[in-house]
Amino acid sequence: MAFLSHQPLSIDALLELGDHPECGGLALFVGTVRDEHLGRKVTGLTYTAHEAVAARLIGEIEQRTREKFGVPYCRIQHRLGKLAIGDLAIACVVRAPHRAEAFEACRWAVDAVKHGVPVWKEEFYADGSSAFVEGCCIRDDFDDDPAHRHGHPHEDLKTA
Repeated sequence: MAFLSHQPLSIDALLELGDHPECGGLALFVGTVRDEHLGRKVTGLTYTAHEAVAARLIGEIEQRTREKFGVPYCRIQHRLGKLAIGDLAIACVVRAPHRAEAFEACRWAVDAVKHGVPVWKEEFYADGSSAFVEGCCIRDDFDDDPAHRHGHPHEDLKTA
């Protein structure tokens, strides 16, 4: 299964429910295209990437997630191309023996993609304009720094 897709994402293909009977926890995160960003009405967006590098890095994030959290299964897919409101943009599935490590590993994996994979988002607005959205900084040590957290753009940054 490809890490990047120009076609709609399939959650069913990521789940592989029968392949890990030792796992009682399954965490799923799906990011969708929303219709508003920083007070502006969004009509759609386009994701572009340095595809060879992005695919390699997502594969490395899956492997690092499995090693870091001791989970047997982690799969991530990111959509590329033109997306409409409500379309699936990113999906991550983690299977683990228990829910706590499944949740933690899933969150870590999605954050790792956001912080370290060259995927760019251009939003299109109701007024006919467009803009590339400023992403997270590219860091491979974000998880080692508790002060480096990105909340909702309207929230204050809180340190742990």
